[in-house]
Amino acid sequence: MESVLPTKGTGIVTCVPSDSPDDYATIMDLAKKADYYKIKKEWVDVKIIPLIQTPSYGNLSAKFLVEKLKISSPKDTKQLAEAKELVYKEGFYQGVMCYGEFSGDKVEVARPKVSQQLLHYRNGFAYAEPERQVVSRSGDECCVSLMDQWYLDYGEDFWRKQALQYLDNCNGEGLNTSSQETKNGFEFEGVLNWLNQWACARSYGLGSKLPWDPQFLVESLSDSTIYMAYYTIAHYLHSDIFGKNPGLAGIKPEQMIDKVWDYVFARGDISQDILKESNISKDILNSMRRAFEYWYPLDLRVSGKDLIPNHLTFFLYIHIALFPPQYWPKSIRANGHLLLNREKMSKSIGNIMTRNDLVGKYGADASRIALADAGDGVADANFEEDVADTTVLRLFNLREWCEEQVKDQDRLRTGPKNDYLDALFENEIHRLVHEAKKHYEDTNYKLALKSAFYDFTAARDFYREASVAAEIKMHKDVVFLYIELQALILAVLAPHWSEYIWLEVLNKPGTIQNELYPEVHLPKASLTAIHEYVRQTSSKITSTEAAQQKKHAKGKDIGYDLKKPKKLTVFVADGFPAWQEKYIDLVREAWNPETRSMDDKELNGKIAKMGEMKKAMRFVHVKKRLMAGEKPNVVFERKLAFDEMAVLRNMIPGLKKAAGLA
Repeated sequence: MESVLPTKGTGIVTCVPSDSPDDYATIMDLAKKADYYKIKKEWVDVKIIPLIQTPSYGNLSAKFLVEKLKISSPKDTKQLAEAKELVYKEGFYQGVMCYGEFSGDKVEVARPKVSQQLLHYRNGFAYAEPERQVVSRSGDECCVSLMDQWYLDYGEDFWRKQALQYLDNCNGEGLNTSSQETKNGFEFEGVLNWLNQWACARSYGLGSKLPWDPQFLVESLSDSTIYMAYYTIAHYLHSDIFGKNPGLAGIKPEQMIDKVWDYVFARGDISQDILKESNISKDILNSMRRAFEYWYPLDLRVSGKDLIPNHLTFFLYIHIALFPPQYWPKSIRANGHLLLNREKMSKSIGNIMTRNDLVGKYGADASRIALADAGDGVADANFEEDVADTTVLRLFNLREWCEEQVKDQDRLRTGPKNDYLDALFENEIHRLVHEAKKHYEDTNYKLALKSAFYDFTAARDFYREASVAAEIKMHKDVVFLYIELQALILAVLAPHWSEYIWLEVLNKPGTIQNELYPEVHLPKASLTAIHEYVRQTSSKITSTEAAQQKKHAKGKDIGYDLKKPKKLTVFVADGFPAWQEKYIDLVREAWNPETRSMDDKELNGKIAKMGEMKKAMRFVHVKKRLMAGEKPNVVFERKLAFDEMAVLRNMIPGLKKAAGLA
């Protein structure tokens, strides 16, 4: 057999041609080439006995797939590997035994029974081997032997249920994983359901000795699950990173007995016996415990998604085992790998950029913003050099504009703020401050960047252009508020730029790094609705005119003469047409006033049944108004949250400019 290796086992292999594509292909090859192999044909002319019934491949799975995939030789290794994967997967999870003592049992149930029977009658012994060849850096092949080993039983039922319940986070007090992809599907939930015994000891290398069996060291992935708890008190124990020099408390390693650790990590109480045995004062122990309780629970752990199947899951399990629930991790954020210009970074093809290269080329702030823009979630992030280039220019232009406004502040309007442009702009930047904060808290930095930078500058542009169209100056207080808030909310991503604006442009007394995130008024839903209405109406007018001009360029009739003076008429309706009301009613039924949310899946399902999905999608703005905080009774009564005619009158100067009428 091609698959039998002389370097493994005895060379004697049980042949199962009913369910092993390799075995079936070998049997067929031997039968066809008996003379070539110098054997008698009757030696391989055997009756194949069905062992497992499968839904897709019958009871001779190997024969079915070898013929289907047109495998003609045992040398067709690629096709045989595919067939093997298909057979074993369906056979194990969906197959039913159809022969022998365990006939009728599912294969996954019968398998451990057969194993136990073989061991019981001494017809077999436990054997394990690496999944594939393992070669050391020195070129030696790894040989594995069965030796004494210590395991962490991660599959223990009660422990696993605790972990799954905490991951489920049904009451909002469990683990926040930032995305459904990380929580379930192929990530944490899946790992918790298959992970069981994990070898936690090794015989050499760096690490801590296994307390109950000092001949072994704790394996590295198991030894690094709660070091963040140690960080909270490390300064009491040593003043250097190597642990050689005493820390604040002057404690020696031998004084940190197990009961001291239990007390410091809120696992037990203190007693005179502990104080006497450890020779550590109660005040020092209380200080260490306060330090732990101040910093714990861990707010956020960030790591690569490739560590979810081991290290991050161990981290969660061990915290659950060692600490009371109030000290379990609050959040784990898993991220993907970083692409460069949509390609995998590789030295061999020259597509590589180090951190020093990045900062040297674009500066720290533009680099940070481009990295934030690269993407959130477990999908691979993509760093675009074009984004970094554009960001350098954006930051320079914004800094220059801020400097000009402060320098020429006497040209800005003062006195009472108006209730239209000033109010809309101030309300919009307040809304974006709150929105950015939510994204920062959720570690969604791409979304935070959109709110804190792109949308924030877009709001300024809208205010500036609308003020020019209305032939009024921007208000000094509003402009200075914008500059201050822009520096504060962008400091997370562009700290150097924000520091410059804070100290050099606004002349603030101290560093921006000591400032808290700004607290501003909650946005008014009516003003938010007006801002969106004004923006959309202006956009529709300009885009409609552009579309008509394109038609005219193609020689199509557009219904008016471009050479004649323009005239713009805006028609205002006082309600929705009757045919549209049914969609509003669907939104009302789906809206949950307590959670201020709706079941999108259920709503979309009902709309799909009506067969008018395209029409219905026009009314998604109703949902947006609800989510933005407008009162449901106002939305569902088909009323706008503002006086549409009054807003349109205020818009006239801007509309004239947008349509080229001014």
